[in-house]
Amino acid sequence: MDTIWPEALPKSKGPKYTLVADTIRKAIDNKMLEVGAKLPPVRELAYRLQITPGTVARAYTILTDEGLLNAEVGRGTFVAPPKSPILDDVWARQLHLQDDKYNANVSLFSPRLADVGQVALIRECLKKVSHSDPGLFLNYPTRDAYQPMRQTVVDWLSDLPLGALSHDDIVLTHGGQNGLCLVFQTILRGAKPVVLVEDLSYAGFRRAGELMRADVVGVKMDKWGIDPNAMEHLLRQTPAQAVCVSPEVQNPTGAHTPLERRKEIVEVARRFDVQIVEDDCYRMGDAREPSYRALAPERGWHVSSISKTLTPALRVGFAIAPRERSVDLRRSAEYGYFGLAQPLAELTRLLLSDPRTRQIARDVRVKMGEYVRVAVNALGGFELNWAPDVPFVWLHLPSGWRAAAFSRAAEREGIQLRSADEFALRDGRAPNAVRIAMNGHVSLERFEDAMQRLRRLLDNPPEQISV
Repeated sequence: MDTIWPEALPKSKGPKYTLVADTIRKAIDNKMLEVGAKLPPVRELAYRLQITPGTVARAYTILTDEGLLNAEVGRGTFVAPPKSPILDDVWARQLHLQDDKYNANVSLFSPRLADVGQVALIRECLKKVSHSDPGLFLNYPTRDAYQPMRQTVVDWLSDLPLGALSHDDIVLTHGGQNGLCLVFQTILRGAKPVVLVEDLSYAGFRRAGELMRADVVGVKMDKWGIDPNAMEHLLRQTPAQAVCVSPEVQNPTGAHTPLERRKEIVEVARRFDVQIVEDDCYRMGDAREPSYRALAPERGWHVSSISKTLTPALRVGFAIAPRERSVDLRRSAEYGYFGLAQPLAELTRLLLSDPRTRQIARDVRVKMGEYVRVAVNALGGFELNWAPDVPFVWLHLPSGWRAAAFSRAAEREGIQLRSADEFALRDGRAPNAVRIAMNGHVSLERFEDAMQRLRRLLDNPPEQISV
């Protein structure tokens, strides 16, 4: 430990605790601090660096919450073993905490839709597909063969303000994430393109950008989404090609971007010739404002799916380009994966064209709203962002809790949720908050019990954080 510290901290514009934390992080990354190495006591290091003990304690706390350090009462603070890559994988983490009727575990990691009849309808449609013409199961997909499916999607999306839309504009994707990747493949050019995202945003934006070797840059946001002035400031310094937004339901905060703010973002995007990629996958209710494709038809791209309205299991989504770029988007899909499997496309056509499906989607929304009300009744005494047709709530934690520590405490109680850190860029700053998703796979009674367990944790924060 002695070798990583100067006699005093170098001058820096940022807070001193961040400089202490960064120094320790680098020492861990460079193997100067090995797993199990003991750090100096808070007062000893503070004296040595000529800073306050509180500054060192805060740095230790940040690193403990990140999982880089372990604080053991009565023994000290040590470098923690690296996290298992399996546990950091999103799929593995969703399965890590099983929530069945035989235990009290409840996963609130991602929304899980209640079954209000869609399972029976999907089974019915699958039976119809099984009796389809044999060619459906023997031939490669073709553009013409998908025309009825694409027209069904146009009809399904007919109540959305998307601007002029025909079946030729619809590209079928394997869910919303595949849609985002497809749009990025179509838009981004050059060895190191730049993509702008909200400071707190869906991690899939970052993952899709990384696949395209893009630099993903966070833009300051407020309660309505991206700050247009901050976006303009960044664009004067960074040649970004696209900005990603979720204006109807911002993930993870649940914020909604009003029309006037959308117009301001369009104005900035036009001035700097930036494409606008709209992720509409979390909207369950009616759209409240025109989409960016309607407001800026020359640069608005739209991605949605049936994952939050009917089921995520089928992995069916839709990507829509500006009218003059529809051919480019379609080619990206055809060159990449030809298209959806024909039996899956036919299943989706039958499902979305069935007159019962819209009512089922409404019933899903109503049922999920019941879980939201339970969550609000239990946690409403705290700062909570919520809406009845959004399948998660955004909880700002009270004094005494940090997001990572609260998430770990909740998991010890058998409840899995997501810390704000998971939605921040690696060099970004996350608020002290967590996202709690609704789980329609468990009864309302079990869900309410989980909310009461979270309430007890919130009411009893740790008296102090040991370092």
